[in-house]
Amino acid sequence: MSLSTRGVAAAVRARAATNRAVHAERGVRLPAPDGALLLTDLYLAEPVRPRPVILVRTPYGREGVTGIFVHLARLFAERGYHAVVQSTRGTFGSGGVLGLHQEPGDGRATADWIIRQPWSNGEIGTYGPSYLSFTQWALASTRPPQLKAMAIQIMAADRHRVHYPGGAFALDTALTWSYSMAHQELGGTAGLRAALGRRLALDRASGHLPLIAADLVATGREVPFYREWLRHEQGSDPYWEQLELSRTIPGLGVPVSMVAGWYDYYLPSQLSDYAALRRAGAEVRLRVGGWRHGSVDGLAHGFREALAWFDRHLLHIDTGPTPRVSVEVMGGGGWQDLEEWPPPAAEQRWLLQPGGVLARRPAPDSEPDRYRYDPADPTPQVGGSSLSRNSGRRDNSRLESRADVLTYTSPPLTEDLEVIGQVVADLHVESSREHTDFFARLCDVDPRGRSWNVSDGLLRLGPGDDRHIRIELWPTAHCFRPGHRVRLQVSSGAHPRYARNLGGGEPQATGTAMRRSEQAVHHDPRRPSALVLPVPG
Repeated sequence: MSLSTRGVAAAVRARAATNRAVHAERGVRLPAPDGALLLTDLYLAEPVRPRPVILVRTPYGREGVTGIFVHLARLFAERGYHAVVQSTRGTFGSGGVLGLHQEPGDGRATADWIIRQPWSNGEIGTYGPSYLSFTQWALASTRPPQLKAMAIQIMAADRHRVHYPGGAFALDTALTWSYSMAHQELGGTAGLRAALGRRLALDRASGHLPLIAADLVATGREVPFYREWLRHEQGSDPYWEQLELSRTIPGLGVPVSMVAGWYDYYLPSQLSDYAALRRAGAEVRLRVGGWRHGSVDGLAHGFREALAWFDRHLLHIDTGPTPRVSVEVMGGGGWQDLEEWPPPAAEQRWLLQPGGVLARRPAPDSEPDRYRYDPADPTPQVGGSSLSRNSGRRDNSRLESRADVLTYTSPPLTEDLEVIGQVVADLHVESSREHTDFFARLCDVDPRGRSWNVSDGLLRLGPGDDRHIRIELWPTAHCFRPGHRVRLQVSSGAHPRYARNLGGGEPQATGTAMRRSEQAVHHDPRRPSALVLPVPG
């Protein structure tokens, strides 16, 4: 047992080790179906005998700073499993070019190789967050009989909905990941320059038009997967068919542990996966904390959840009763165990009023609130769900001072208001453009006047779309405390989290012409706009 794994074990609060000796074999070359060689490291618990295997397939490296999963693999091996860590194609010495469509075949070839080894007992569990969970879903889509447990973290089975939330391209996340993947294998001064230049490069790229060439601005070269995502804007495009892995869920028959974050950009899709698994009768466990994507605390929770899940389903250790759903209620509400997600809740409607007021009473006759949206000066992203560092929980006070952001605020609360479930902005809107966006955000305004984002969502509209719109914000669990106020923001963007709507209906990949739009939000008795909060009964 190494000093480094002791430190990692302490950081993630793993259970005590049972196998202190681990035999490591690094750089094993496993053939993919097309002949590409995938570099793979083995961590075999001693004595080396048939045991269940934890498979980790990662594009982020098998050692070094980005290779934390090497340490976690050792942790699994020190607790009675064998662990296999593989660099996906096109990364860290593995052959081929990184491509999402090749992951099912590559994963299945690796899983089949594993069960042919004398140290395998024929059972595999899969582990890892983010892209590592995508490789899990990819493997599961091939229906391998040796797959006996999955530990999914901050990742959804489908792709298009994540890349085009509400219909707008998730620009910030796409560019940030493209930049990271283009520079992650650099070392020395080149790696340092890339790290120091990251923010400036991404700022320049996110402001560039057309978007199809923003990868050149960010990385200095074309990024094939980035361009593929942009070229295939419509969810009905055949490109997405193989990447819509939720079709795997019916009949999957594999126990699945899921860890998600309230500020994670995969959250709505991941909760849809949970619901689909429940409908399919799968054994599934869900845990959601107040984390953004890649949060260290969230990753530590994910490892502990995975280890307990594998102990139960692979080592057949009685881990005792566990609640099906556990959620962290933000705002100081602590963790709650639930029978199901979402829990039973009543819809509490808060009506938009003239003067920027949010109240439970009906709105009087009033003129709509108006603002101008200018794509040349787009409403900026402040916090929320993306891959950049400007994500998570942020004070929105400065953002709310902009002329293109409307706010509606309740009086100070006199008692706790607990909100758990799907938040909706039910709005009657108008625009001078057929092509336009509306963005809605729920905020918690504290007694000092700071406005903290809780959840949000965007909806892209086109010709013929109804202007009585329903924006589904990110699901949440939050407690508004006495003295705090509930606030709804309404605007027409959060750039660069969402690619700005240029106003002319050009393809998002190639559009360049920017057109301002005049926007309106109604709140009269005929067109009552409302914030709809799920309040558990």
